[in-house]
Amino acid sequence: MTIFCSHCHRPLQAQMSCPPARAKQAPSAPRPFRSTKSASKARRDQINAELQALRSLLPISAQEKERLSYLHTMALVCLRLRGAQLFPPGLAPPAGPALGTELLSLLPGFLLVLSADSKLVYISENVAQVLGLSVVELLAQGDTLFDILDGRVGEDVHKKLLLAREEPGREVTFVTEMRTSKAFRLQHGGNRVVAVCGRFVALRWPPSPSTTAFLALCTPLVQSPTEGEAASQDDVFQSMHLLDMTFIDVTESVTYHLGYQREELVGQSWYSLLHPEDADLAAAQHRALALGAGAGPAAGSAVLRVLRKDRAWSWLRVWARRDGGCITCTCRCLR
Repeated sequence: MTIFCSHCHRPLQAQMSCPPARAKQAPSAPRPFRSTKSASKARRDQINAELQALRSLLPISAQEKERLSYLHTMALVCLRLRGAQLFPPGLAPPAGPALGTELLSLLPGFLLVLSADSKLVYISENVAQVLGLSVVELLAQGDTLFDILDGRVGEDVHKKLLLAREEPGREVTFVTEMRTSKAFRLQHGGNRVVAVCGRFVALRWPPSPSTTAFLALCTPLVQSPTEGEAASQDDVFQSMHLLDMTFIDVTESVTYHLGYQREELVGQSWYSLLHPEDADLAAAQHRALALGAGAGPAAGSAVLRVLRKDRAWSWLRVWARRDGGCITCTCRCLR
């Protein structure tokens, strides 16, 4: 009896084996797209062309355009887009490029416009006179107000802006430190102390976050002394307090700076002289000292508004340190 192979249907022989059946192969998966050098170059050329087109639309001189990197170009484009959203063509910006160089030079500082979420919308060109950085150089650091501030003051500034946003039209003033150029830091020993005075304004009705802007004037204050400088300068006075910040002594020069006689302040609380908006910042500095054990180093510094005898407000840069059961403050008037 002949036996046939079930696969090839040939007669089986004793010494022969059936060839193995071929396994069915799955269809091969499509090969992923691989970029070639020519395709990569074409994409780069297309991106470059788009960036060149965007750069050509910026309202700056041809010389400035040539110096723009891709990062600077995109930063400026985003700034212009945010400005166009807040100030459409039918609504002229209150402080836009129409301000001439001569008019800007008369201002005590530079103009700043922020969106409701603290994005930079406009910075006047004279910012370079205050911070040593051009608008383009500032934008390279980030697109929000907090990107151009010293990191230590960001939380306090955030609280001030929240307060202003909750009450549109209410003017708020705060002092902060803004980043500066390397040349400025080498010359002045640090960043620039700037007083920011502004308010949130609804540009169109009904008001909404997309139609609300923070308009502010940023005025530079004189630089504070470094910790190594002596406290005997003309714009410096010292005060000594109990741990609850009650005056127990103050140098006679306080009369020149604030108008009070020494006897008028002894026994009063330091908090009775502070601006209400600066009380939280002063309290934070006070807590840092009070929680320290024994004589400790200065708990940093704070810029505060203090009431003069003539009922005007003076800006003071205050360094505080704890000496046993007392707190000593070194105050410098900022002009």
